[in-house]
Amino acid sequence: MLTSIKRVNRNTLFLLTLVAGGTLLPQPGLAQSSETVNRVTLLPTDSKETKIQKAAHVRPSARQMTWQRYEVTGFVHFGMNTFTDREWGDGTEDPKLFNPAQLDARQWVKAAKDFGMKELVMTTKHHDGFCLWPTKTTNHSVKSSPWKEGKGDVIREVANACKEYGLKFGVYLSPWDRNQAKYGVYGSEAYNELFRTQLRELLTQYGPIAEVWFDGANGEGKNGKKQIYDWESYYKLVRELQPNAVVSISGPDVRWVGNEEGEGRDTEWLVVPISASENDRIAANSQQEAGSGVFIPAGDRMDNDLGSRAKILEATTLIWYPAVVNNSFRPGWFYHAKEDGKQRNVAKLMDNYYASVGKNAVWLLNFSPDKRGLLNEEDVKTLHAYRQRFDKVFSRNLTAGATVQATNGRSGSKAQAVVDGQFDTYWTTPEGQTAGALELTWKKPVTVDQIVLQEHIANGQRIESFVVEAFDGQSWQEVSKGTTIGYKRILRFKPTTTRQLRVRILESRANPEIANLELYANPAE
Repeated sequence: MLTSIKRVNRNTLFLLTLVAGGTLLPQPGLAQSSETVNRVTLLPTDSKETKIQKAAHVRPSARQMTWQRYEVTGFVHFGMNTFTDREWGDGTEDPKLFNPAQLDARQWVKAAKDFGMKELVMTTKHHDGFCLWPTKTTNHSVKSSPWKEGKGDVIREVANACKEYGLKFGVYLSPWDRNQAKYGVYGSEAYNELFRTQLRELLTQYGPIAEVWFDGANGEGKNGKKQIYDWESYYKLVRELQPNAVVSISGPDVRWVGNEEGEGRDTEWLVVPISASENDRIAANSQQEAGSGVFIPAGDRMDNDLGSRAKILEATTLIWYPAVVNNSFRPGWFYHAKEDGKQRNVAKLMDNYYASVGKNAVWLLNFSPDKRGLLNEEDVKTLHAYRQRFDKVFSRNLTAGATVQATNGRSGSKAQAVVDGQFDTYWTTPEGQTAGALELTWKKPVTVDQIVLQEHIANGQRIESFVVEAFDGQSWQEVSKGTTIGYKRILRFKPTTTRQLRVRILESRANPEIANLELYANPAE
């Protein structure tokens, strides 16, 4: 095994160890800690160079790393809105409207698996307050519906189907509840307690939960007032009952990219600043596990620039905070018959993959069962056709058979590691060198038009700019370029035929670490 390329050189290690207040200090000469550090405090006395080094060594938690490697996940919006033909219900709907006579969760999950999804997040309660499981907290749920004579449980059926097909299972639970009289009662914690009870039911009755999805919707309740959510208690409950679950969007583990069009940023940093108030929340949670990054999300994280050097130098605290790119297969999130024929086609779905996973994010695609409790047949056909196209595009990695060399590589850090198919092996440069190049050579010319690059983010995200060049027989010609790489970056470019291709790392916050490099040629339709 390539042990030497999995570990940083012990003699020159810039080990980052979590200490009081979240500050990271160098501990030279020690082996790398197995503890993940996904938060760091920047001190007023830190030099610019020290701040950048700290940023380069912030790393994902185990739960964040697991989630990132799902790459493509699914969302299911199904509930009372499906039967009222609305997107947002008002909570006055009659539970007797809910009656999906042919509901087949196995059909949903099989379609998700065939598409390539690794996880499915189920909408358990939307803003109308109708619960898809027989909760003890309200009668506004499936137990008051005619479906299965009030004895059904949609969440159990989806959870069981996910287990059968090998998908991870996640839950969306809306904090906004337009049906619940306790919501928005000034000075009362009654609704927060009810919400925690609902959350506890979901986290204890359906097996392992991989993700808990909270949006930020906070509208008025029946009394015309808004609820003050006790986010801190929600997070603590998730950590207690499902410690491996990421808490997303209005949560400490995963952030929203900022749009619902399936479009990520060209420069996507996994390490971003948080505000002073958020940092104070972390300090108050002294009982949380070290480096957990538990905080109350706030502020605008929708700008194009979230983690540049300029942002870091102005920050007091940095966290590992990856992005999810979400969009819906249909125009709406819930099923509407009038939207039949308006689904995304295969080409658009492929574009969404490149613009999400290919831009260092996780893609969350929503689909919507109809009143029968089934996915529309045309939807299923298109989802299947996408997977066929995807497999065709990425079926032949053209790095096979190529010789890989590095212009400057650390001793023991073999350049061939970038094409060995192992995410935990990587190539890096000598200590202190933040630029370098990887060159691939083939015996016969190959034609390529796509490159896939991955950093070894277990040690942090570092690369700030790179260029891809092909040798035309006389000189090197630029074919593409990018800024950040992170977990995964995919670039498409004009078809190029060559016997030599190289990737040059131009700027990096610390030693660049490349775990994977793949090349493809887009086949004819």
